[in-house]
Amino acid sequence: MLDIPSLVRVHVDALIAAQNDMGVCDAIAQNRPVGKPAAMSIPHLPKVAGIDPAVPPPAHTHAPLPSPATPPGAVLQDRLAGWVSDLTTLHELTERLARTTVLDEALDELLKAGAALVGARRGLVVLEPSDGLGPTVTNGLGLAHADLGHIETVPRSATAYGRILDGLPDADGGCDLMADPDGLDPRHREVAARLGYAASYALPLAAETGGRLGAAVWLYDESAEPVERQRHLAGLYIRYAAEHLARLIELERARTHVATVAEELLPSRLPRVARVQLAARHRTGPRGGGDWYDALPLPEGALGLAVGSVTGAGPSAVAAMGRLRASLRAYAVMEGEDPVAVLSDLELLLRLTEPARSATALFAYCEPARRKIVLAGAGHAPPLVVGDRRTEFVETSLSAPLGMLACWEAPSVELSPGPGETVLLYTDGLLHRTGEPMDRAFARLHAAAASVPKAVRDDPDAVLDHVLRTVLPDGLDEADSAEDVVMLAARFA
Repeated sequence: MLDIPSLVRVHVDALIAAQNDMGVCDAIAQNRPVGKPAAMSIPHLPKVAGIDPAVPPPAHTHAPLPSPATPPGAVLQDRLAGWVSDLTTLHELTERLARTTVLDEALDELLKAGAALVGARRGLVVLEPSDGLGPTVTNGLGLAHADLGHIETVPRSATAYGRILDGLPDADGGCDLMADPDGLDPRHREVAARLGYAASYALPLAAETGGRLGAAVWLYDESAEPVERQRHLAGLYIRYAAEHLARLIELERARTHVATVAEELLPSRLPRVARVQLAARHRTGPRGGGDWYDALPLPEGALGLAVGSVTGAGPSAVAAMGRLRASLRAYAVMEGEDPVAVLSDLELLLRLTEPARSATALFAYCEPARRKIVLAGAGHAPPLVVGDRRTEFVETSLSAPLGMLACWEAPSVELSPGPGETVLLYTDGLLHRTGEPMDRAFARLHAAAASVPKAVRDDPDAVLDHVLRTVLPDGLDEADSAEDVVMLAARFA
């Protein structure tokens, strides 16, 4: 971020030195040289935070030298006031940008700040990293989605920002569309007339470490272009913004990679088992978490259902989740008819191989032909049975999570779902995302399940969609939620 106090101190020191030098003051008053070239008389301002603070003086300082009656210090004070105003503006804008932690928010802030600096009303920023690894994003300011679509139909070579994205030299700068309308690309002229802009000013987004990231362009309603001072301020801001965007891009890529790995560790499709219908929903938090689910066919037409959550977040939690899920599948095949034995084996494995980690889990051994379920849970939220005649939580015995006790064991519970009833398994991330205390979150989940319309209760996918819409009105894409969500529904015929 710009170090404004240091820059202001440099200018103040320069002013004091100039005022103490009476010979300089007299020379200014008499409009004559002071004994050395003017370029050598200008104080050299050091770079702060990698940004050159040599901001051109405001327009009101570009006046003829004062008459002898004008106090010489007034000119320097006026110039210093302009510098301080410009640097303070940059400080405020970069502070606001630095507070953004999501890529879309940062791009929107960049557009608003840039529009204020260059005096434009509308604009767009295109993120298209030159390494080809993405993400590719287009955000607009004062432009609707359809407007952005029209602009994208203009050949890239006909626009300044398009030439920047293509890496062409000397592509940045202003463009007055009315200066030479005949030489303008026909499609560009048509789109400009449709959207009502007459000039543009484009700047490249390039970071020292990430290379070219994209381009930003601001649109003027009339023939106009930023003056030199505006261009310089915008350039300083864009240089800082590009470095900030480069960091957010790397963070976004890391989040995407973790989420992709987590998705790949979960079932690619649910099995087909007679007399039962399955559906699932899963969303990994932005840091990558350890919530998981599984459904696997077992001998003699049985079905194993499992949900669980590993403590922690990030790549290590995702890896632990994958190991735990794979181990549970093996134990379920060997002794799935005894869910307590399955979880006991899983607890022993976790304690021996990952003693610093704990996990919750629930495993259910289902016999669809008999509509019989035997389940056991280790510190996990109880399942929910949804049907025409009842909506109730299954009373499972209280038990500590896996890895919390020297030897885990808890009694199993037997359940007989009726025809058409759906058993809903889930992780506590669903409850945490409500932002309410756990008792209220459970009540909200129960009310959501009880309100499932009868017309859709035969479809487990529709049941899950209704419950999610009711429990989480904002959906699973909340940017500020770090919680994973897993839901697994099994409807018995």
